[in-house]
Amino acid sequence: MKARIKWIDHAQFVGKSGSGHSVVMDGPPESGGRNTGVRPMEMLLLGVGGCSAFDVVHILQKGRHPVSDCEVLVDADRVASVPKVFSKIHLHFVVTGRGLKESAVQRAVRLSAEKYCSASIMLGKAVEITHDFEVIEE
Repeated sequence: MKARIKWIDHAQFVGKSGSGHSVVMDGPPESGGRNTGVRPMEMLLLGVGGCSAFDVVHILQKGRHPVSDCEVLVDADRVASVPKVFSKIHLHFVVTGRGLKESAVQRAVRLSAEKYCSASIMLGKAVEITHDFEVIEE
C-alpha cells in the first residue's frame, strides 16, 4: 500500500492514495491554513471509523442480516501538550435495519474491534478505544 502527499501552499496538502483517489488536507487559520480541507488528525479518525463501518456492514451482510444503513459517530480526546496525540477514541455505531437483531450488531462490532479492523487494532495499541452501538428499526 502506498500514498503520496504533495504540499500545495500555506498549510494545504493533497494526499493521493495508491488506488488513485485524492483528498485535500489543510490546517486551521491559526496555523497558517485556510480551512480548505480535512485536518490530518481528523483523517485518522475518518480512517478508523471507515474501517470499522466497512467491517460491521460486511459482517452483517455476510450473515444475511437485514442491514440498510450504518453510521459511525467518532468522538476523540487529545492531550493538551505536543505531540497532541489522542488519549481516547470512542466509536458509536448507529445501525438500521428491518428486524435487525441487536445480538448480530453486537457481534459485528466486537469482531471488527477485536479481529478485523486493522486501523482500530493498530491505534488501540497506543490509545484507549471504546465501542458501543444502537439499532434502529426501519
